[in-house]
Amino acid sequence: SCVVINEYYVLTAAHVVTGSISQHVIHKGKAYPCAIVAVHVDYDSKVMGKHDIAIARLQIPLKLDFYPELYTKRDEKGKVCGLAGYGYHGDFNSGYSVNTFDNKRRAGSNIIDAINDNCLTYSVHTEPQTSLEFLISPGDSGGGLFIDKKIAGINSYVYATDGRSDSDFGDTGCSTRISDYVEWITKTQAIIEEILKNEKS
Repeated sequence: SCVVINEYYVLTAAHVVTGSISQHVIHKGKAYPCAIVAVHVDYDSKVMGKHDIAIARLQIPLKLDFYPELYTKRDEKGKVCGLAGYGYHGDFNSGYSVNTFDNKRRAGSNIIDAINDNCLTYSVHTEPQTSLEFLISPGDSGGGLFIDKKIAGINSYVYATDGRSDSDFGDTGCSTRISDYVEWITKTQAIIEEILKNEKS
């Protein structure tokens, strides 16, 4: 999964693209190849969730009716958020099933419980609870967490206290906190554009 932030740029999780040979975004059956993909310099695949963010520049524009702005406020804790992705699904009693992948996007909501090490965390609540309570699962990585229609997080991983990260009761979803990376996103876009400009000249 990924989030399109303007017609040429997408955000995703670093672990989604790390180690891949080529990357592209599929939208309505059409492939949009990436010209350049930049993974955060401090990302370490051996440390779960740390700096798990990447930005990609598409070769051709992906035109949409709406592109979310970056969430720049530092007030995420306690906010209701929307989440989306293409991952496995199930219920909070049994967790997700690996037999449920159908390449369909699903979405729901949650409440930000805390901010830990550049991550927004959220869990299954009893009270207060949102009407479409949602936790991420495998396949949702790189998708978006939204607050007030702005992109506030990039889905990263699920932490489990019972040793099984299957998105059931007791598990915690973690999304990379965009407000910690606004400067990095802006600077990286400028660097990429400069590289492409120099390649053309």
